[in-house]
Amino acid sequence: MKILCVSDQIDPLVYSNSIKKRFADVDIILGAGDLPLDYLDFIVSSLNRPLFYVFGNHHVAERQRSPLALYESGAFQASLWGESQSHVGSKVRLEDGVIVAGLGGSMRYNNGPNQFTELGMRLEIAKLIPRLLLNRLFRGRFLDILLTHAPPKGIHDKPDRCHQGFSAFLWFMKKFRPKYLVHGHIHLYDLSDPRRTRWLQTEVINAYGHYVIDTEEDAPGAPG
Repeated sequence: MKILCVSDQIDPLVYSNSIKKRFADVDIILGAGDLPLDYLDFIVSSLNRPLFYVFGNHHVAERQRSPLALYESGAFQASLWGESQSHVGSKVRLEDGVIVAGLGGSMRYNNGPNQFTELGMRLEIAKLIPRLLLNRLFRGRFLDILLTHAPPKGIHDKPDRCHQGFSAFLWFMKKFRPKYLVHGHIHLYDLSDPRRTRWLQTEVINAYGHYVIDTEEDAPGAPG
């Protein structure tokens, strides 16, 4: 399976007439936040693949006027976007056998929307736990991918308050053992900045711009 991950920047390699050719073999799309909804809609309509996304600490106001907000308020019986786009902030979803959980937002730094303290993020994690336990009981694992906007503390994060990672994500990875944690929020300006870091059993991946995960290449025993 191939997974297209996007976050934080409208990537010209994705926002292109050649998107269908370049990403023809992608199975699922993950949006790690701080991207306009119109951009995500372009990707989904071009590739005709399911999208899971969380909101970051920017573009949050778009949620108030999106079809998602109208759907959640009960104004529509079905999302205008159809079933191909799913907001997974503080939720768990299953697609083609892949279990995805989402935690949006960043560390609180100016009391803006979708910002959390460590305690606040732990409360968001608590919302996921009942479904994760059911997954473990009926599917043999808690989840496959944790999709976040902010990074874990000490992994890809920065020292300033805005870009600090959450210790709660370290606890989550230790307890629930996702194969991947895909995050955004940290812009990659230097080629030497790490994009992938292994932590315990989890591959932590910065989706800035775009990144393609090939689960077959990551499988144990795969060549390379």
